[in-house]
Amino acid sequence: MIRTFKALSLLLTYPTEELQQAAPALAAALAAEGLLPQRRHPALYRLVDRLGSDDLYDLQEGYVLLFDRTRSLSLHLFEHVHGESRDRGQAMVDLQTMYAEHGLFVSARELPDHLPLFLEFLATRPMAAARELLGQPLHVLTALRERLEKRRSDYAAAFAALEALAGATASPEHLAAARAEPDDDPSDLAALDRAWAETAVTFGPDPDPAGACPKAEWMLQRMTDPPAPPAGR
Repeated sequence: MIRTFKALSLLLTYPTEELQQAAPALAAALAAEGLLPQRRHPALYRLVDRLGSDDLYDLQEGYVLLFDRTRSLSLHLFEHVHGESRDRGQAMVDLQTMYAEHGLFVSARELPDHLPLFLEFLATRPMAAARELLGQPLHVLTALRERLEKRRSDYAAAFAALEALAGATASPEHLAAARAEPDDDPSDLAALDRAWAETAVTFGPDPDPAGACPKAEWMLQRMTDPPAPPAGR
């Protein structure tokens, strides 16, 4: 198992008390594998520290505003590629089939293109295969990183880390298409009001009334497993 992908998956889930408590373990897991050393990715470790120390309600509010209420920052990868077209449905089926073929079964309340779930799957693959798969939506990840940097969000560091793990750069043509996606001005309050007025349809590990995230809690437990050396390094 590639624990770096597991750690990044958790960092991109809805913040919970359990996630805050696990922040030191996440930093240790990242450091132990050495795929993203602190000296080269200090901003990523600052993100881990912030998630572990900032006020939980502020973290949760910021997460929702970024990833749930800003369409151009959606963590559902195919939304940036296919939008609401019929092609997205077939892409979902194909991705879910690939997961199942390798032993990862998606529940009815999750969409397979949710980035934390995708990273969870990559954690189970050999490094060479994980990098190849990660390179396929690299143009989307790069565009998301740029939009988060524009907002001065610490989450940009997680996407920069994914770009580094892919070991490649997005094709100019695909990146241009991703950059062309409309992106609301974060200072445009009218646009924010319109986003809040829309009917929210969420997938993946949504918080329950108590703020818990079952998928994240399960993954946090798995982070305590003895580390395995990453394959293909």
